[in-house]
Amino acid sequence: MRGKLSSLSLGASMILLTLTGCGGSGSSDGSGGGVIVAPTPTPAPSPSPSPSPSPSPSPSPTPSAIGGFTPTAAVEPTTGIRLKVGKCINLGNHLETPDGIDWGRALVAADFTIIRDAGFRTVRIPVRWSAHAQTTAPYTIDAAWMAKVQGIIGWANAAGLNVILDMHHYEELNTSPATQAARFTEMWRQIGAAFSSAPSSIWFELINEPNLSLNDTNLVSILTPALAAIRTTNPTRPVIVAGQNTSGVNSLATLAMPSDPYIVPTFHDYDPVAFTHQGATWIGTLWPIGRTFGSATDVTQIRSNLDKVRAYIARTGRVPFMGEYGAIDLTEVPLSERVKYYDTVSAAYASIGIQSCAWAYTNTFRLREGNAWLPGMLEAVRTTTTQ
Repeated sequence: MRGKLSSLSLGASMILLTLTGCGGSGSSDGSGGGVIVAPTPTPAPSPSPSPSPSPSPSPSPTPSAIGGFTPTAAVEPTTGIRLKVGKCINLGNHLETPDGIDWGRALVAADFTIIRDAGFRTVRIPVRWSAHAQTTAPYTIDAAWMAKVQGIIGWANAAGLNVILDMHHYEELNTSPATQAARFTEMWRQIGAAFSSAPSSIWFELINEPNLSLNDTNLVSILTPALAAIRTTNPTRPVIVAGQNTSGVNSLATLAMPSDPYIVPTFHDYDPVAFTHQGATWIGTLWPIGRTFGSATDVTQIRSNLDKVRAYIARTGRVPFMGEYGAIDLTEVPLSERVKYYDTVSAAYASIGIQSCAWAYTNTFRLREGNAWLPGMLEAVRTTTTQ
């Protein structure tokens, strides 16, 4: 999300990002760009107990799709590689929080079996590495934190899931790329070394939603040394690259890629933000609660975004995936509207052969609550007809 979003369930305002993040990567002007995040986030609530999850019955409601979008086979690149993401879910408000404490319940090993048994093939794990690394050379990442991340990824791997390991909420890099470049590179050098023997199903995402001063003018020059550091220990591991302005669909038009045969582009889509972020207090515009989804204007906007992705593929030969999309889980927003949104957006991208990753699992923009998936959500998260 444009900086991981917060879950505002039960009327509680749980922000996720400071200046950028997820759950808010749509566009404030409807153009597919990034949402503007308010500079002062609301304090996160205290973490709740971590119940041991148990498998739940399949939800019964059938998604109410609009737009006539029909998933098709995954499109194949003519340049570079494609990640076989399949059905994918983000694990939001866990490892990307400012203090490393889950905003909501903590993850347990059984979560990954539940996710796999629900048909998901990939989890995207946002991590706020910058909150756990020294601010001066050699920028050492805290050993206990590294072990925690490795343990969680081990659970996912044991469940047979692919993992996207993402560097999230590195706000200092966005505001001052030049002064943070060395730290960014050295953190990735350590991460790469720590996961050098990990299965090939674990993929790295260099930086979530570049924004502010981290943009097209310097993005490649900042990313390239970090990529080179990773390659010293992971010569062929897939590495994911996102574009400027919080990686909205429009970022694809100017996205430049470092020179490397194993990199994959990504983008995020939270359009229409007036629906997906209604009532959200951590973005620049307070959108009123009550917006429904599925108007002719909404469908037109989706089709416009699909055209931009098609144009990128035609121009570059590369195949991106959508790393985030989602809708706020305020109690005032009917679940039926959220289900309709997830179904329509995921099916729309799958209709042009693009796979996507829903935001999020259980703590924010949740698809699951307690010991059950929200009714209709599993059917609503669609992907391509081939992996």
